[in-house]
Amino acid sequence: MDRDLLAHLPVFLAVARQGSFAGAAAELSLSPSAVSHAIRMVESRLGATLFARTTRSVALTEAGNHLLGIIGPGFSQIEDGLDQFRANTGNVAGVLRLNVPRTALALAITPVIIELSQRFPQLTVEIAIDDASVDIIARGFDAGVRLGEMIAQDMVATRLTAPFKMILVAAPDYLARKGEPRAISELANHNCIGFRQITAGSLYDWELNDGGTMVSVAVRGSSIVTDATYAKELALAGVGITYLMEPLARAEIESGILTQLLPETAIEEPGLFLYYPKRAATAPKLRAFIDVAKYILKFRSGDRTSSANPSTR
Repeated sequence: MDRDLLAHLPVFLAVARQGSFAGAAAELSLSPSAVSHAIRMVESRLGATLFARTTRSVALTEAGNHLLGIIGPGFSQIEDGLDQFRANTGNVAGVLRLNVPRTALALAITPVIIELSQRFPQLTVEIAIDDASVDIIARGFDAGVRLGEMIAQDMVATRLTAPFKMILVAAPDYLARKGEPRAISELANHNCIGFRQITAGSLYDWELNDGGTMVSVAVRGSSIVTDATYAKELALAGVGITYLMEPLARAEIESGILTQLLPETAIEEPGLFLYYPKRAATAPKLRAFIDVAKYILKFRSGDRTSSANPSTR
């Protein structure tokens, strides 16, 4: 065993995970020059270029992706084993890495983080805010959060929110200027805030219920975003009509600063889920997150008979 090579492989994994030398240096509390030296050493020992470097980006080469696929799972198993050891001694500790879309933060993640910080102070939850579909295993994440319909079949899924509706909203001042649409067809006459899907790169067609049939409606307007929370900001500013998860706009609708439009057209989504590979399901740090998330979901659903101290198995 090449001990020098083995000692530097975690640096390779950190650069692959962060997508930058500076990010890896910050994660590992090393200097950027130390990270660069470690990568050069690994490449020299293996006789392959692992990263394609430019002044603006760092990306895995084919050889780098191959190495990541070989050693990534093994290092994950070691980390999970150490976490299991700590748990057996009464400690839930380590770093839990999650890939989360921005819209899920307030809806599902923040309440869990608050509870975990109080219950397991030695556990660190690192959240990468990312609206693109990514391979969480290849990127070094323990779990991800997505809508139920977007989760691969080989992943285990745990519900984080109840099902919710996708709705149309606009500010009263916009409606005072442009009028309120009375049918789906009238959306063509309105300024609709578009949403571009990061992974596919295409504009998202709004899915609406048209008399019991789901239809996809291509919309147009003066603004296109990749972040639903910013779409809500634009709607609040009176720019136009947007299409949102109902929980994101619930408080604004109740206060009257947003108005729901065409409520009969709203479709229901299955909700947000935490997803992860089956092998990770027993890791104490992930188990702690899941148990707290389940407790919060049950509490929000109105069942307050459960213990206020969810256990971690």
